[in-house]
Parts: sequence; C-alpha cells; structure tokens
Amino acid sequence: MRVIRGLHNLRAAHRGCVATIGNFDGVHRGHQAILQQCREHAARWSVPLTVVVFEPQPREFFAGDQAPPRLTRLREKVRLLRDFGAEQVLVLPFNDALRSLTGREFIDQVLIGGLGVKHLVVGDDFRFGCDRRGDFALLAEVGREQGFGVEHTRTFTVDDERVSSSRVRTLLASGNFSAAARLLGRAYSLHGRVVRDQQLGRTIGVPTANLPLMPQPLTLRGVYAVVAELENGERYPAVANVGFRPTVGSKRPTLEVHLLDFKGDLYGQRMTVFPCARLRGEVKFDGLEALKAQIERDQNRARHYLTAAMGEKDSAQHHDAEQDDGEQYYSLPLASAPLGRETASSDSSSAGNSADANDG
Repeated sequence: MRVIRGLHNLRAAHRGCVATIGNFDGVHRGHQAILQQCREHAARWSVPLTVVVFEPQPREFFAGDQAPPRLTRLREKVRLLRDFGAEQVLVLPFNDALRSLTGREFIDQVLIGGLGVKHLVVGDDFRFGCDRRGDFALLAEVGREQGFGVEHTRTFTVDDERVSSSRVRTLLASGNFSAAARLLGRAYSLHGRVVRDQQLGRTIGVPTANLPLMPQPLTLRGVYAVVAELENGERYPAVANVGFRPTVGSKRPTLEVHLLDFKGDLYGQRMTVFPCARLRGEVKFDGLEALKAQIERDQNRARHYLTAAMGEKDSAQHHDAEQDDGEQYYSLPLASAPLGRETASSDSSSAGNSADANDG
C-alpha cells in the first residue's frame, strides 16, 4: 500500500482511482462498509482504492484539547485501512492553506488535478471548503461536468442505530468493551513500544512496561484489567493504568502495564494491550506505600476477573460465538460494564477528588 503525504507528493502513478474522504477514526464497521462499497467500484474500473484523510483531524485543528479523543493513531489507522482494502492513503495536512480552499478549489486541486478520480464515495452530509459550500450536491454537479461518478455512503447499523466513532467512544468511556467491539468488528486495543521510564514500579515490587501515548485527549483513563500481547503473539493477563500517574507526577500521558505472570525484559518490544474491564479511575495517593497497597488490590481484582471470565469463555459453546457475524473478539474477556465499585482509599481526604471524570 502507498501512503502519500501531501498533494505535493502525488505522482502520475497515483492518478486514476476510486476515492473516499473522511476521518475514518477507529475504522469501525461503518467505515468497513464504505471501503467494501469502494472496493466494488475499484474492481469494476480496475483502479486502486484511495482513502483521503486529514492530519490533524479537522476538529483537532479547530478545537485543540476540546476535540474528541482519537480511537486510532495515524499509524494504526493506515494499517487498518490497508487491511480492509485501501491501496493508497492520501494524508492531507489540515492547515491554514488547506482550510482556505473553497469547495470548488478543493475538488479541482485534490480530486481532479491530484487524484484524477474515476468515482467518489462520500457521505451525503459531507461538507468541505472555507465557504462551507462544498457539499454532496456540488460534488455531483462537478462530477457530471468532469466525467466522474459520485455516490453517497451506505448506512451501517447495529441494534438499529448508526455505527459512528462517537458511539464507540461513548461505549469505551462507559467501560462497555463488549459492545464497542461489536461496532468496531474487533476488540479495541492500544499499541506502542516499551520504553525506559522512571522505573518506580520496580522499587515497590511492581515492574511495569511503559508505553508513551500521544499528547492528545485520552479515549480511556483509569485502571483496567487487560490482556497484553507481545510481538511473538504470546498473551498475558495484566493490569494497566492509562493516564498521568498523579501520585508520581507525569506531564505526558502513559500506558503502564504490569503483566501478572511474566518475568523478562520487554524494553524495545512493541506491545498490543486489549482493555477488558474497567477497575477504577486514577487517584492521587499520599505516598508510594498507599499506592502499592492499591495496586495489589487492583492486581487481585484483575486476576480474579480475567481468570473467571476466561473460564466462562472456554466453557461456552463455539457456535454461540459464530452467531454474531463471526467477530474475532470472543477469545478476550470483554466486560459489558465497569466492575463493581471498590473504594480506592488514600490517607488524604482529598484523594477522591483526584479521580478522573470517567470514574465508575
């Protein structure tokens, strides 16, 4: 698959394609249906399928920290787009130059002059251009003039409700990982490379693998029972903290993962982390001893949940899993709601106020 960063990198070999445009955050089943729709046309034309995305996403450009959290980093998004049939991804820097284009200029420069589209698939509510006059009607009009087809995306629903990135975010924030997986078509996961950090976990007997996160709003925040998958494909039960580690102080968000049944060196390895159940929110403790005591309780709860849930999965009949569209997430013990509340105590009476807004 080709990844093209910016219009200036488009070459003659990239022209002539079926294209679609959007954020594709999460590449959920609604997005997958759009890609399937595009693949049908690409096969008919014998041309590549091109997905046009923006970096940063437009709402991030305009709203900054107030923008919705991302479900996928660009790297993961590109990988998923490839897996679902994209042959080219055009990454357009969303900046003042791009946002200043009128709707017609965007069509002329990106779709006609840049990509030479044969067919375009977009939502009928798609708006673009600095004057907000770029819409489906304008695309269809120019398409008739220039000889390329334009059609709107098919709506994909689960439980009679449209699948959307915002719906997935709501489910993840509420701790309903099972329902989120149904919308994504896979279990939600976090990815990264293990780096050396302060190594404070070792001093209290809880070594952790630290995966730095992008300095953007977090989709998840708190403490979770997770399954950690290493580069060799081995999976381990684990407990993870996602956030800013208020007790030790951290300016950048981090994913800290303690593998419950593992001894070894993970530095430099890439790791995939599957959150399965939400245990609690982040809490600031008065000291490392109080933190250590809570971590032990978190470990016990995570181990108990993962062991019990995996046992239930193993005892279930396999055909029950196959009845729900054949999704591949049934091997993971995904909770449908946060685990029952357990008070995360601290010596400080203000500790409860330090828990994050998504607690419980």
